[in-house]
Amino acid sequence: MSGSSDLKIRNGRFTRRVLMLGAGQLGLFGLLGWRLRQLQVVEAPKYRLLADENRINIQLLAPSRGLIFDRFGEPVASNIDRMRVFVVPELSKDLSDSLKRLGRIIDISQNVRTRILRLARKQSPYIPIVVDDTLSWQKFAQINVMSPGLPGVRTDILSVRQYHGGHDMAHIVGYVGAADKVEVNEHPVTRLPGFRVGKTGVEKGFEPKLRGKAGVIKLEVDARGHAIRKLETHASQPGRELVLTIDRDIQNKAMERLKDERRAAAVALDVRTGEILAMASTPSFDPNDIIYGLKDGEWNSMANAEDDPFTNRTIRGQYPPGSTFKMVTALAGLEAGVITLKSKFSCHGGYSYSKAYFGCWKRGGHGAVRVRKAIKQSCDVFFYNVAQRIGITKLSAMGHKLGLGQTYDCGLPLQKPGVMPTPGWKRVTLGKPWYGGETIIAGIGQGFVLTTPLQLAVMTARIATGREVMPRIVRPFADEEVKPAKPLDIKQEHLDVVREGMWAVVNEGGGTAGRARIPIAGVEMAGKTGTSQVHTASSGRKSSSLKWEQRDHGLFVGYAPADNPRYAVAAIVEHGGSGSRAASPVVRDIMTALMERDPVSKPTYVARDAVRKTAGGNRGGGEG
Repeated sequence: MSGSSDLKIRNGRFTRRVLMLGAGQLGLFGLLGWRLRQLQVVEAPKYRLLADENRINIQLLAPSRGLIFDRFGEPVASNIDRMRVFVVPELSKDLSDSLKRLGRIIDISQNVRTRILRLARKQSPYIPIVVDDTLSWQKFAQINVMSPGLPGVRTDILSVRQYHGGHDMAHIVGYVGAADKVEVNEHPVTRLPGFRVGKTGVEKGFEPKLRGKAGVIKLEVDARGHAIRKLETHASQPGRELVLTIDRDIQNKAMERLKDERRAAAVALDVRTGEILAMASTPSFDPNDIIYGLKDGEWNSMANAEDDPFTNRTIRGQYPPGSTFKMVTALAGLEAGVITLKSKFSCHGGYSYSKAYFGCWKRGGHGAVRVRKAIKQSCDVFFYNVAQRIGITKLSAMGHKLGLGQTYDCGLPLQKPGVMPTPGWKRVTLGKPWYGGETIIAGIGQGFVLTTPLQLAVMTARIATGREVMPRIVRPFADEEVKPAKPLDIKQEHLDVVREGMWAVVNEGGGTAGRARIPIAGVEMAGKTGTSQVHTASSGRKSSSLKWEQRDHGLFVGYAPADNPRYAVAAIVEHGGSGSRAASPVVRDIMTALMERDPVSKPTYVARDAVRKTAGGNRGGGEG
């Protein structure tokens, strides 16, 4: 009885186990069937695409960089083709062997081999590594013929930048170089071997327009990565052409005029449009040297040079404007009502404020002085009085209105803003309060006041026209609307008296810049000298007795013709001494070249892509 009972129990347990095992197997096969259905039916398109990607190689085609011309169509930056060979480590079973085989066709030094092997270990195996980018046509063709026996070796033709008149145009056009860590993430095309992006100048400022759009080529490849056939190609779109506002002839003359100066800068612009016609900075460099490779140590030698040839002093040199700032002080005082056209101050050679004494450059004094005479003879005492009465806040506001203390959105990167100081600025910057004596010296463009040559040229153009002139370095694109400059909110009578004073500086006896007169009959220039102190040792001593770095900066700003302004020029000669002696002849010579050539009166070059767009529009919409 007990045996029969045990047998039934064992049979029951076996049956349950069988049922559980069967249910488990059924569930497992059900899950497997469901997964197979997911893979083969539901997710089939996804895996079909992945399979296609395993046999389809997508390559980016680098676009040709946009060309750059001066305002009359003279080439500034163009492209030339260079044939090169590179290796893709992932497509080479043995990179050392591939290099050895390639070395039978071209010379590959041990240093180059070491560099390639090191890069192959550090970076993604799919990134190409350039072996040689100076191939002759014969070597280029030979490598292509031998390519089946050179696994991982590829060739292509690279478009390389070439600069014309490089030394004279270097600080304007800039140069291109390999993308850095930030730039390489902006677009996949920047990762292509040999692809270059703008680093300085308009090359950097207009990088998105100059770069163009990358093309795409789809290739069917075998398991070894060799192309079997081309499936699809989308051509790259070249970058847009830039037409600079620069006149290369004037630019060359400006650079020639500054060549004997150790450090100097000059800017010339059209006072009506703000177009920059010349932007000279010395010392300079040749960007072609950077493109084609500097020798070991040359880059560091240039970058660490005492006079820094890589610095564009027209936009990055920040200098006390000295007496060229006195027009700002005069206009600020007149507009605020603290002085009138008839206001008179007596100059006896200095000005006392609190316990301090501020001397005038003319120790004997200028006597009774009104606005016009104060500008003509650059009387410091007059402007000390005006500055003390108006205060630094309103003085700084007028500086901003005339274009100082700011950068301009004109495609010139790395600009320095200068300084138009205020009490708030000093507290934030230096953590100290503002003192009244600092306002007084700011009134003659000293102390904390700093400007760039470009800002001084803009200030001069605004005074000459009474309009909010904004500088530009590139001619308008076909799809760009350019609005005329707005009038400045400054009374005409106040602008007129300042202009009369600037005219007298150059053209009247007793003015501070008689040597700035233009040697062209019937053409007169209005201007203002400036001498900014940079070292206390220069006070009351001759420049010739001082070390070069202790001498004052010489500045001059001017516009011409005085009765119908067309051009404005600003120049600074670092440690050149007085503005009258060092800078005014520079402006005179550049202005003379402008008046003789008169570039704004001539028709300018029109970019070819702009012509195509315009023609397309006339046909009814252009290209889609």
